[in-house]
Order: sequence, then structure tokens, then C-alpha cells
Amino acid sequence: MDEKMTGFECTPADVQAQLRSARKPFLIDVREPQEFAIARLKDAELVPLQTVPAELQRLEGMADERDLIVICHHGVRSLQVVAWLRRQGIENCVSMVGGIDRWSVEIDPTVPRY
Repeated sequence: MDEKMTGFECTPADVQAQLRSARKPFLIDVREPQEFAIARLKDAELVPLQTVPAELQRLEGMADERDLIVICHHGVRSLQVVAWLRRQGIENCVSMVGGIDRWSVEIDPTVPRY
């Protein structure tokens, strides 16, 4: 994992840099399907918050391959998921602070805000 990503959170700029790297992370979006339909990041996979425990084995497998960056609307749900995943032994995961809303403001204004 990138040294900047050893905490529980990373900035949208950190995520953008990671996505440009040779070893792109998996983007896990923990919002609800109706939110995902409004705004999403390219290549993000929808895993709604309530389904995360049932998806643990699959997420572990993904984490064995690459880092996981968890996103939501403002960064609250994603931080909860990262804390839970870390308690389950998945260390290479981080939450994007400010969520997709901050991404839209700082990185890509074509991503709708809601």
C-alpha cells in the first residue's frame, strides 16, 4: 500500500494519483443504488453498506490483489466500512475523505452533486 494511505482516509487527489498508477486500486462505492445512479466514479463497484458483511469474502479476495478505496457521498459511511474491514483483517483499505461530493468539487466537476 502507498505510504500516504496507511491511515484510514485519503484525499480525492490521493485517489486520483492512485488511479493513474500502474497498480490501480479497486473502488468500492457503499452508497445506495439510487445514489449510485445519480453520480458515480468510473470503474467504481457498487457494494451498498448493508451488503458489506455478506461480501466480506469477496472483498478479502479483492484486497489480496490490490488496495481498496471505499467511497460514499460525504465520507462517513465509507469510513465506517473501512474501520469494520480493518477489524476483519483487511488492512489495505482506505476511505476517500469528503466522498464523491468532494471529488466533484476538487477533481471532476462533471460528476453530479446532490
